[in-house]
Amino acid sequence: MTSNRPYLIRALYEWLVDNRQTPYFLVDADREDVIVPREYVEGGRIVLNLAPGAVRDLDLGNDFIRFSARFSGQAMDVIFPPSAVLGVYSRENGQGMLFPDEEPSGPSDDTPPAPPGGGRPALKVVK
Repeated sequence: MTSNRPYLIRALYEWLVDNRQTPYFLVDADREDVIVPREYVEGGRIVLNLAPGAVRDLDLGNDFIRFSARFSGQAMDVIFPPSAVLGVYSRENGQGMLFPDEEPSGPSDDTPPAPPGGGRPALKVVK
């Protein structure tokens, strides 16, 4: 099964923009497949402002997030995979979501495992 992270990222982005909030993305900049302005990386992370007025050609894809932006007046193309996104939140109030580390995906098996005991799955209310 594919990761749900790209879908959650798009939903959070739209929710923030719809509510007139500034969407900030916290990105793991130490990954080799991340292209960001290195002079703004602190502690291996970078916070990016993805407000519609701050970026151009934003593509929140399943495989990569891409956009163009200006950093100290210099235009730059920024590219990183959704798995490098550590969180999406509002600049104004901090509401949003942090993401857990993703497990590397192994071979996909479309057949879900059988529930223990071979019976029906059981749901439990947790308070």
